Amino acid sequence: MRAYSKNLRQNIIDAYNNKEGSYRQLAKRFCVSLSFIQTLIGRYQHTGRVEPLPHAGGNQPKLKSEHLEVLKQLVQENNDATLDKLCELLKAKTQIKVSRATMGRVLNQLHITRKRKTPKINKVLQN
Repeated sequence: MRAYSKNLRQNIIDAYNNKEGSYRQLAKRFCVSLSFIQTLIGRYQHTGRVEPLPHAGGNQPKLKSEHLEVLKQLVQENNDATLDKLCELLKAKTQIKVSRATMGRVLNQLHITRKRKTPKINKVLQN
């Protein structure tokens, strides 16, 4: 979700300073949530700024580049392994436990496709 523009934020603050309505009325007028109005005006009163806060960054990835190399090698050696099996093999080699979903995302990011070996089914000859 993108942050609201600085122009919209400033318009809300201007309307608040001109006493053009309550928090609820401002939220309805500018089509934003009441909590956004409360947060914006509170931040403006404490800091005098209307800019959005910077992105906090999120969690760091568990798998570093050296682990990805190990994973590539594991996939080459075990190309028919399931995601669960690859998780087990990676934990045995690197002591890092990842979920099946994480394994799938990492393989997609690395553009690694796995082709499972499926048994061929022979057609039964009719007599």
